[in-house]
Amino acid sequence: MQQSKQTRSMFLTRALERILADKELKRSQNSQLKKACRLALDEIKQDLEHDSPGDGPPKSPFTIIEADRYFLVFEMACKSKSPSIVTAALDCLQKMIVYGILVGNAPDSSVPGKRLIDRVIDAICQCFNGIQTDEHVQLQIIKVLLTAVTSNNCEIHEGTLLQAVRTCYNIYLASRNMVNQTTARATLTQMLNVIFSRMEAQAEYDISLAKKLQEEKDNEQELNQSLQVPINEQNGEIVQDDAPESDQHHTSMVADHTNGIMTSQKGEENGATESEDGAFQVVNGIAESLDDSASSVVEEIVSNIVDFVVAQNEEEEAEFDQLASMSSRLSVTSSDATSSHNDDLLKRSVNFSHVLQKDAFLVFRSFCKLSMKLLSDGPPDPKSHELRSKILSLHLLHSILQSAGPVFKDNDMFINAIKQYLCVALSKNGVSSVPDVFHLSLEIFVKLLENFKTHLKVQIQVFFKEIFLNILESPSSSFQHKWMVLETLLKICSDAQCMVDIYVNYDCDINAANVFHQLVTLLCKIAQVSHNHVGITPAQEHMMRKKSLECLVMITKSMVEWSSELYINPHSMSHLGKEHLPEPGNPGNLSITSSVSNMDSTHSLNSDTSDHLLNSAPGGAADNPETLEVMKQQKDILEQGILMFNRKPSKGIAFLQAQGMIGNTANDVAEFLHSETRLNPSEIGDYIGEHDKWNKEVMYSYIDNLDFSSLDFVTAIRRFLEGFRLPGEAQKIDRLMEKFASRYCDCNPHGTIFASADAAYVLGYSVIMLTTDLHSSQVKRKMTKEDYIRMNRGINDSKDLPSEYLENIYDQIKKKEISIKPTRSDNKVSTLKGIAPAAQRLREMQDMASTAKALMEAASHVEAEFICTTHYEHVRPMFKLCWRSLMVAFSMGLQDFEDKQVISLCLDGMRYAVRVACIFGLSLERDTFIQALSRFSLLQANAGIRELKLKNIEAIKTLISIAYTDGNYLQESWHEILKCISHLELLQLIGSGVRDQATTAMKRSAGIMDNNPILTKTFGMEQRKLATIQESMGETSSQSFVVAVDRIFTGSTRLDGDAIVDFVQWLSKVSLNELCNPSHPRMFSLQKIVEISYYNMGRIRIQWSRIWAILGEHFNAVGCSDDEGVAFFAVDSLRQLSTKFLEKGELPGFSFQKDFLRPFEHIMKHNPTLMIQDMVVRCIAQMVSSQAPNIKSGWKNIFTVFTIAASHQDESIVELAFETTANIINETFQFYFSSIIHCFQDAVSALREFSCSAFPDTSMEAIRLIRQCADYVALKPELFEDLIGDEAPASRTGERVWVRGWFPVLFELSCIISRCKLDVRTRGLTVMFEIMKTHGHTFTENWWNDLFQIIFRIFDQMKIPEQQIEKSDWFATTCNHALFALCDVFTQYYDILAPTLLPDVYNQLLW
Repeated sequence: MQQSKQTRSMFLTRALERILADKELKRSQNSQLKKACRLALDEIKQDLEHDSPGDGPPKSPFTIIEADRYFLVFEMACKSKSPSIVTAALDCLQKMIVYGILVGNAPDSSVPGKRLIDRVIDAICQCFNGIQTDEHVQLQIIKVLLTAVTSNNCEIHEGTLLQAVRTCYNIYLASRNMVNQTTARATLTQMLNVIFSRMEAQAEYDISLAKKLQEEKDNEQELNQSLQVPINEQNGEIVQDDAPESDQHHTSMVADHTNGIMTSQKGEENGATESEDGAFQVVNGIAESLDDSASSVVEEIVSNIVDFVVAQNEEEEAEFDQLASMSSRLSVTSSDATSSHNDDLLKRSVNFSHVLQKDAFLVFRSFCKLSMKLLSDGPPDPKSHELRSKILSLHLLHSILQSAGPVFKDNDMFINAIKQYLCVALSKNGVSSVPDVFHLSLEIFVKLLENFKTHLKVQIQVFFKEIFLNILESPSSSFQHKWMVLETLLKICSDAQCMVDIYVNYDCDINAANVFHQLVTLLCKIAQVSHNHVGITPAQEHMMRKKSLECLVMITKSMVEWSSELYINPHSMSHLGKEHLPEPGNPGNLSITSSVSNMDSTHSLNSDTSDHLLNSAPGGAADNPETLEVMKQQKDILEQGILMFNRKPSKGIAFLQAQGMIGNTANDVAEFLHSETRLNPSEIGDYIGEHDKWNKEVMYSYIDNLDFSSLDFVTAIRRFLEGFRLPGEAQKIDRLMEKFASRYCDCNPHGTIFASADAAYVLGYSVIMLTTDLHSSQVKRKMTKEDYIRMNRGINDSKDLPSEYLENIYDQIKKKEISIKPTRSDNKVSTLKGIAPAAQRLREMQDMASTAKALMEAASHVEAEFICTTHYEHVRPMFKLCWRSLMVAFSMGLQDFEDKQVISLCLDGMRYAVRVACIFGLSLERDTFIQALSRFSLLQANAGIRELKLKNIEAIKTLISIAYTDGNYLQESWHEILKCISHLELLQLIGSGVRDQATTAMKRSAGIMDNNPILTKTFGMEQRKLATIQESMGETSSQSFVVAVDRIFTGSTRLDGDAIVDFVQWLSKVSLNELCNPSHPRMFSLQKIVEISYYNMGRIRIQWSRIWAILGEHFNAVGCSDDEGVAFFAVDSLRQLSTKFLEKGELPGFSFQKDFLRPFEHIMKHNPTLMIQDMVVRCIAQMVSSQAPNIKSGWKNIFTVFTIAASHQDESIVELAFETTANIINETFQFYFSSIIHCFQDAVSALREFSCSAFPDTSMEAIRLIRQCADYVALKPELFEDLIGDEAPASRTGERVWVRGWFPVLFELSCIISRCKLDVRTRGLTVMFEIMKTHGHTFTENWWNDLFQIIFRIFDQMKIPEQQIEKSDWFATTCNHALFALCDVFTQYYDILAPTLLPDVYNQLLW
């Protein structure tokens, strides 16, 4: 206690001695101050002498009694006219607040109802006396006020807080010192940060405290229930006991949540010093940072502006005083306050949850009102007080919104304040001619859109439609305004959540404007063509087009980000073909795909489309894509009907009725005409003025819906005619005015001077005539008042209306003509020949501001539901709505500009558009963008060879990048991309210099036979030009291009099952087109087919079967090509692929190998070229030699190829095929007979063909091998029994060995006997009957029956009449041999054969 008192006494003593030491204190006017200082020093000395450490219980060192005792001295010092004394006093007050000596919670004895801290702040603020205040005093005032507002040792609220803020505000406006100005501005920012941070921290603390108390209450209830003790009033005691602790916790919590707020270290002097340093860190930091600039202070304000600044300052003080007095009169819970309309909000908001909320609200509202103040007429002066005040208030509002917390964002008080004050202020400042004001207004709007859009649906529409779109569309708006609007739109378009919200809440709302569509359309319009706007140079026009393209690209990118969860990157997936991937190249060389990484979809900070939000998000019922799409369709129908109405009203009404948009009754149509503001007023007038019965009914309902009660006659006519324009026909006008008169008299049965409706009808007609007469430029002689009175004599049932009444009507019409309700289009100012003078621009901006202000004020009390979107499906209709406009804008940008940045923007936009179209399966949109990129790449066949510019090369890179990243979605678009890649390879050949032989061939055939326009156009050029083009194509031959293209094909392993099929299908078609050139076919795509076949061979069988179904047909076609080189390459590629495929092996029962090797059969059968057939046979022989253990179902294809080869006339082919076949029978059968057994019949068929060949040695050896096959059947019958297949279903066990083994052998031998030459058939006959004799004992009766049917076929050949010439030879040789052999077999197995076959044998002898 003693130590702390000594510390404080030392501090106070030094401060008072510093004041006493000041020279100014010697002056007479400071005598009272001098006396008070000495008296205070004596009291401090006496306190120290009489106090002892043991006197009573220790008290808090932060008692407020000392502050009360000594504050009077410092208050007197603050009122001194000496700057040094005032500075010392302020410095001491600051330290007293920092140390906690001056808390100020005690009541102020001089002013009832006030606290001491209010008096302290008032004394500090009174030190500022306007522009003449000393600069050091100004800076000290700023410091002490910042300390007071941000300190946790004292609390200032409501009017006192506003007074502190007002003083800093005024110092900023009035000070000539730049350091003081900047410090004051930074102090205001810091104050606002603390005020709003404390409010948020208090709300957070209240929530946590309530939760804690509830938990304690629940725990206590559970305890009481468990102990069965009645609940007493302990809960209340707990709350009371915890309250002080809670307050302490609140203090620390608020301090933790407010950065830069000073925390005093109670007790030690060192701690206090640290706290003081912390308190000054913001202000002193600013002042120190400006020391350099302070040396070159701004010129002093001229003397004639001093009075103006003081006057304006007094006006600001009055504003703040009014707010302060108002807030002091308003209790936190009072509900009886009455005020003007501007204070409506404060009146209604009578329930602040905490005084901190009230502080924040008062400050926020004050700055909103300050920002609404009008500037003086004429060009704005940057140094003027009013302009600087407006800019500062907007800056501070922006800082408040930038750091807005949950309370500010959700509390109805602040939401209503934003609607009633801030949005109206923005409607004024949003069209300001001052760039800084306009820019700040746009920044504030962006913050409102980010944080408050759910509460400001109508206001956002007004801002977009009446300000953004109006400024961009207006030809008289300045470049600076347009540019800042475009920059703001760029920020908005970068937020995916914001863009989708705009589309859903406006374009899908039948009562709202199509903000998204209009925005995109207008941006596309600016981006496409030059508009020759007034005062805008070509360079500025270029900048605007570029910025518009940027906005469009960001819109498209936002769609990609929003739907990113639907996108599957093929290169983040793994497939079975991974083992075939080549070694990845050096990514540093892949400059072509550097931009691909930017395509990785990331949502903006405000967006979240995770699946769990789709059902749990608030408003999820409204956020239904299907429902919103239906609403959008209805809105489109309505707009189409309005368009039809404005052309021909009857068709428009009929269309809307047919679509169910309006009812079928006349009253329904009348209500529609009243409510829909987009209808053409002239067309409404013509429609309801028609003579048809239906139109009359609509007109009657239309007028009956108007209420003219208690309206004077002219006002009633104005209301009647504000919704439509009178038609030109007198009869239509007559019908309308007649009904109006009747309706007016019905609404005012006792309040008119008309004797009947006829009088009202005639007077109404005369009012229309008077309006035309007085306000038409074509009428030279205007009607006078006397003329008008004379014209209306006797109209009131043969009596005159009162002259005063008619004169009043005349005066009203003369003052203001009767007109329809103004619309936005009416406010547009037309320009003559592109010239917009400054006055016209000013008038247009004023009209814009007045319209926006009126709409904002009307919308301040409107509650409209805002849907926070979460579904990704919203992007589909968004993109379908605007893709054509985007396509045109990007294409025009590529066509018109050579600027690298613009080219990059357009290509990025196209890439994003392709991504969106791919994600949602929009094939038309996707193909359109891909084709556009193809055109700009100059890689189309009809483009010829031209010098490649930067845009063409970048377009090629974009196409390649799309192929790499979006391959899973391209479908038919692969055709266009692969054609471009094919032509790119040709360009690379030309650019790098083709080999001499190929170049010569191409040149020779270019003008004669070549169907390829590229080659024709290229090699028809002169050599010099060709050299130039070759040089321009050099970049396409760079390593980055080669690697990027290769990545497409190596990356095909990561495509999904459907995508790889599309890829292979279109690659095959491109390959065929390459090979169709008879003069110089290219095999680039064919080589790539071989590569991707190799890479994708590891896919699952189902996918691979679909792939090979396409590739097999392609190899069939290519293998039969007339060009031997192409066919040879195809066969050799097939061999390599087959070898690789066979290495994988095959399980029993599958037929993948058979499908894979089928192209060899096709080529062997349909390609007559000897070299190719020889190549096929050699390839098969090589596969048999190397892969025999792995071959399963492929044996069938192998034997089929050998069967075809056996009938060849070339001995080398036959010998090679037979040699392989013999090797299979002799060797492979021994080890892998179980794998070949299902193709046993094919093997025997092949041997039969070899037996019938033109080469006797081969024939004899083939028959021997057939005999050997019979031995295999006899040795391993169980293998045939175990074989299961569909080719020959057996009725009972034991039949399979006959059907699959013996029958094929014996049948093929019978064919040899019937077909071959004598020596061969004799040998075949001998072998056949030897097999019967040797193995006949194993045959069953059924088998013998079938066998003898085969034997009898031998004799059937000579029964044919055409064969009679050879009968003699045949009887002498084969027939005799066969009969003797038959008899031998029959004799050997007589017991088995005689019962069933003897009659058939006799019958064979009778032909």
